[in-house]
Amino acid sequence: MNLKYGVGLLVILIIIIAVFTWGTGSNHVKIEIAGSTSVQPVAEKLAAKYMEEHPNVRIDVMGGGSGLGIRSVSQGIIDIGTSSKELKSDEKQGLNNYTIGKEGIVVAVNLNNPVNNLTKSQLKDIFSGNITNWKEVGGPDAKINLVVREDGSGTRSAFEDLVMNKTKVKSDAIVQTSTESIKVAVKQDPYAIGYISLAHMTPDVKALVIDGVTPSIATIQDGSYKLQRPFLFLTKGEPEGPVKEFIDWCLGPEGQEIVTDEKIVPVS
Repeated sequence: MNLKYGVGLLVILIIIIAVFTWGTGSNHVKIEIAGSTSVQPVAEKLAAKYMEEHPNVRIDVMGGGSGLGIRSVSQGIIDIGTSSKELKSDEKQGLNNYTIGKEGIVVAVNLNNPVNNLTKSQLKDIFSGNITNWKEVGGPDAKINLVVREDGSGTRSAFEDLVMNKTKVKSDAIVQTSTESIKVAVKQDPYAIGYISLAHMTPDVKALVIDGVTPSIATIQDGSYKLQRPFLFLTKGEPEGPVKEFIDWCLGPEGQEIVTDEKIVPVS
């Protein structure tokens, strides 16, 4: 078979397969979303509900991390990028961002720990190893046991951005691979300290007051609790057509109800 003819036939076959896979109707629309693994679960729920109500729309949601989402949407590879961190000035160029919700990060200690309040500066000193004993912050004479998430965790990245300010976390910190495992470690160790998302906070560990503010939906909504991060949808320029309609729906009552159900603080 002639090579040129073979390549042409292959292209035709690919087109035919694509047409039959997605249908022949001209009204069918595909939206591709990628980025933050923290945003991914709520984005998937939003997409699933939207597709139920709009059967002509197919929405594919992928992870890959906030950085990937920002780069991919900037390059026009995807329709919507997702990020669970604020964009730096050089990342914002040409992008529109839409906050679909906010997540708080809670600093948790054992219920028997008498410490109730810390400042952000004290947190930084504790997790960097400058403060190593609870008595230095009003607690018992005991070594502070740090419990952190693994590298690549969105919660760890947000905590380091919000608290550590490029200072490294102490190398002997206990690494856990889930929020639940951090809670278990803190629950079982009277001298442990860790961080979890507000959505996963339960009464078996104690949430610390940070800089005089208690973490709650109300203090995240009014901005007074500073350990919080946005869940962002990003588009290259102004969104149009089906992409705009989907984002508007996510920011509307039905979409925000799903955000709330996922224990993310809604924005409206």
